[in-house]
Amino acid sequence: MTWLTERDSKDYPPGAQLSALWQAPGILQIPGAHNALAALLAKEAGFKAIYLSGAALSASLGLPDLGILGLDELCFFTRAIVRAAGLPLVVDADTGYGGVLNVMRVVRELEDAGAAALQLEDQVLPKKCGHLNGKHLIAAEEMAAKIAAAARARRHLRIIARTDAAGVEGFAAAVKRAQLYLQAGADAIFPEALTSAEMFIDFASEVNAPLLANMTEFGRTPYFTAQEFERFGYKMVIWPVSSLRVAARAMADLYATLARDGSQKAVLDRMQTRAELYQIIAYQEYEALDASIARSVLPPHLSDPADKPNEGNRAS
Repeated sequence: MTWLTERDSKDYPPGAQLSALWQAPGILQIPGAHNALAALLAKEAGFKAIYLSGAALSASLGLPDLGILGLDELCFFTRAIVRAAGLPLVVDADTGYGGVLNVMRVVRELEDAGAAALQLEDQVLPKKCGHLNGKHLIAAEEMAAKIAAAARARRHLRIIARTDAAGVEGFAAAVKRAQLYLQAGADAIFPEALTSAEMFIDFASEVNAPLLANMTEFGRTPYFTAQEFERFGYKMVIWPVSSLRVAARAMADLYATLARDGSQKAVLDRMQTRAELYQIIAYQEYEALDASIARSVLPPHLSDPADKPNEGNRAS
């Protein structure tokens, strides 16, 4: 079935689908997908939900992750990813693009684009990657007000509140903020940049809510598996930028090969074939849909004479 012929299920919206997944036994594994093709590949691999990272999307547009990304761009890619893959999508909305009214608009726009959940963080602008130094936080009460506004605006969208407090104000402050955010209406908590198994375990023991772990590369968090995070007490794990990093390295290698050899032959075995690409994007299904509905019709004066009705048999 193609996106053009799918039917939405109003009885089971994306937010409800996502929360059902994180409430199920085990841990929900959520890879990052910065565009629609990446989302299709993640679906093909068997994942049940996907994540749109602000850092990955910004990088794909040639921008740093400093809050430069616009809401229109975020909604465009949200819509494209949801249409392509049809999986519950968690969208990184950074700091909410402003104050409480801005946050409410973000909620409605992302819901209309098909998102299942919105992630909000408690940094000030210009925000930074959670694993870098120099982060600054808004007051906990201001973040709680944003979450309450998001909860008031949402129809089904789930709200994941991220706190960067562990590396700025300390572990106890991160726990306190998380508890406040839950009281304000958050559905799940994302403690960013925890640095040890003990921190993850202690946070889970202090915060009674679905928890999301961020297993990004080259950051402050050691490399834990999804199964380890599950044992720590977490219901979701994301790999937000992994696919972008792998794709970027592969493209860099291709361009280096082209510049050196003037040919792509040396990397053909590392390429997705034409047949594989067409299978992923359902090329033949769209082609069949087109053929089943649309047929070119020539103007009367260019039609085959045999197609013309017999004047003598025409009813009077």
